[in-house]
Amino acid sequence: MVRRQSSATWLLLAYAALIVYASLYPFGPWVWPPGLTLEGMLSLPWPRYFGLFDQYINLLGYLPLGFLGLAAGLRSGWGLGGSVALGVLPGPLLSYAMEFGQYFLPSRVPSLADWLLNAVGALVGMLAGVLLNAFGGLRRWHDVREYWFQPHCAGALALLALWPLGLLFPAPIPLALGQWLPHLQSTAQDLLAGTPWALQWSDSLVDEIRALPPGLEAITIALGVMAPGLLVLSVSKGLWRRVILVLGAALIGVMVTALSTGLNFGPQNTWAWLTLATWPGLAAGVLLSLVAVLLPRRVCAALGLVVMCALIALVSQAPSDPYLAQRLQTWEQSRFVNLYGLAEWVGWIWPFAAVAWLLTLIGRREV
Repeated sequence: MVRRQSSATWLLLAYAALIVYASLYPFGPWVWPPGLTLEGMLSLPWPRYFGLFDQYINLLGYLPLGFLGLAAGLRSGWGLGGSVALGVLPGPLLSYAMEFGQYFLPSRVPSLADWLLNAVGALVGMLAGVLLNAFGGLRRWHDVREYWFQPHCAGALALLALWPLGLLFPAPIPLALGQWLPHLQSTAQDLLAGTPWALQWSDSLVDEIRALPPGLEAITIALGVMAPGLLVLSVSKGLWRRVILVLGAALIGVMVTALSTGLNFGPQNTWAWLTLATWPGLAAGVLLSLVAVLLPRRVCAALGLVVMCALIALVSQAPSDPYLAQRLQTWEQSRFVNLYGLAEWVGWIWPFAAVAWLLTLIGRREV
């Protein structure tokens, strides 16, 4: 198989970054472990307590890493031997680095059992990939990708795969990712605290300033629907295939938003986010995305840039939800805090990453 750009490579890098986040959260305070030397920290201790949930999460968490490593190697033309090495080696090496780093975080506990399960998980994922490849599974994926998408689509497919994860963390407005302003304000306050330039904002004043005028919420929702739709249209083939992909992206967005709402506010409120302001935005977003099906891919990519930038600008002005903030306190005290932290960061970064990728796509001669 010839060397080519593979979405598995981008997903492998993204998944490795997610593992780093989950393993080293909350990233502080960093302290040297008392009573331990550097030599002593090179050997990981066996845990005194090891729950069933921890066993499952450590084993299953590294399965995709081994599978994606093998798939990335095969799709990039490394051959079976190099691909097996790429599937087997990163898991234990990354896991050891993460366990070693946890020595310096008082809230985390390094564990030899965690490392062993992570290594076994990566190995099982790689073996599953070898088995799937032996039965032609990766070749079928190659054929499916060639049928539905253009050659230079790896980055777009990786972004589309991460988009539902970003939606798991409830957005201030349904389907609207990229709310970076609260993070920027919080960071600026922390950096300037105790200086003559210290910043102080009244929460009520900030929310009043950021409150969206009537009608802009529906526009923001429409942009949130169009963002992944235009991204997929910039790399997809065929009129009816493009229609199916656009409708599929909108359906996934609706279902994941419902799942997120149900997880946070209870199953009885799963569809409570569908309001009189939401429906027009959803309908407009789907309709405009379907109209864009008729446009050339380069035009869709250019429109995608405009939509992403407008989405970032509007959602950054949206007020935070006090009920959601109160509800998330229960998640912050649970074992799912890492998952929610990951989803929040993906949702914050995703539109910016999509803008960067669309710029590279537009810069290509062949689109």
